[in-house]
Amino acid sequence: MKRLGLKPSLNDPRWGSDKKDGEPQANEGKKPGEGPPDMEQLWRDFNQRLNSFFGQKKGPEGPNNGGPAGPGAPRPDMAGMRATAGAIGVVAALIWLASGSFIVQEGQTGIVYTFGKVSHTTGSGFNWRWPYPFQSDETVKVSQMRMVEIGYRGNVKNKQARESLMLTDDENIIDMQFAVQFKLKDPVAWLMNNRDEEDTVRQVAETSIREIVGKNKMDYVLYEGRDKVAYETQQLMQLILDRYASGVLISNVTLQAVQPPEQVQVAFDDAVKAGQDLERQKNEGQAYANDVIPKARGYASRLLQEAEAYRSMVTENATGNASRFKQVLTEYQKAPGVTRDRMYLETMQQIYSSASKVMVDAKSGSNLLYLPLDKLIAQAAATDATAAQARAAQASPPPVATLPSEVMPSVEVTRQRDSRSRESGRDREGR
Repeated sequence: MKRLGLKPSLNDPRWGSDKKDGEPQANEGKKPGEGPPDMEQLWRDFNQRLNSFFGQKKGPEGPNNGGPAGPGAPRPDMAGMRATAGAIGVVAALIWLASGSFIVQEGQTGIVYTFGKVSHTTGSGFNWRWPYPFQSDETVKVSQMRMVEIGYRGNVKNKQARESLMLTDDENIIDMQFAVQFKLKDPVAWLMNNRDEEDTVRQVAETSIREIVGKNKMDYVLYEGRDKVAYETQQLMQLILDRYASGVLISNVTLQAVQPPEQVQVAFDDAVKAGQDLERQKNEGQAYANDVIPKARGYASRLLQEAEAYRSMVTENATGNASRFKQVLTEYQKAPGVTRDRMYLETMQQIYSSASKVMVDAKSGSNLLYLPLDKLIAQAAATDATAAQARAAQASPPPVATLPSEVMPSVEVTRQRDSRSRESGRDREGR
């Protein structure tokens, strides 16, 4: 404004004039605020200043400027208007060219359209294109993780029954809410091949999971097969989206809630509890069977082995007794008397070996009526054991054990009886 010679105050009587101070003016002598300035004079002054700024020469002076006005001279106001329009056009052209610049942020891709058709893509940073209407641009976030929700919106409690209810292979209805996370691998295909991008991904996800759920049983989808259902849904979604050339890369499928419909939730819980009780009863019965059956089999095997051993023992004893009887019969045929005495002695030896012995001397008429030999033998054995311990402790010769005086007559009687039994045995052998 200073370079053009314009003053900002409209109350200045010399506003817009190119005359120096002290020169007469048209509005000279008027006080500020008495009236508006001459608009035509202001317009002419503005055009002159603008022409001088762009280096144009002044035209011939007109009658208002003190010069003669010829018939072919251009009007000063028309020349100023043309200069003003040219300046405005230049500024507008610069602004129009500057409108073609755009900035692409990190993690984004710029797409440039030429008359509505994709011409090329740009990376992050400052870029320029031809302004409208020749070219236009659009930026797409390619590194952002996007997500669509199926069966709910924002919260699993905000259900969308039309999307979440699905039919299983065993003709049961199941309520599923899940989320799909994806990224863009081709921004051009994402913008040009999809009418509604997120709705396309949502419909593909719903179609894929309905196909997977429809091939499996309800219990499989609810419990052991949840991870596999999510994985198969992700693979099928990627296959369909690649077939559509949608430019989408599926990252993950997350099952948020998998359950029966609310209308049958109570009955389903009761059925699940009954199934769990059935499994628990089966497990308890199996545990009891695993505990009892091996014991019963072991007991039966032990009884069979004992019976087999008893049978073998009885058979062997019978065989041995028969063989011994045949041997005795052979010997008896050779010497009947000796065989009978030997059999008698062996029988008596077996009888007396398991019975207590009491010796009675009926001929001497003494007061000694019985003599417990088994106790005397046990006492002698105890005495021998004590003597052995004493020898081991003192390394001295053991004392000689002597029988009491009451025992001696009985021993002599026993010897006499043994001699008589031998004599009677000789007589029997002679016979």
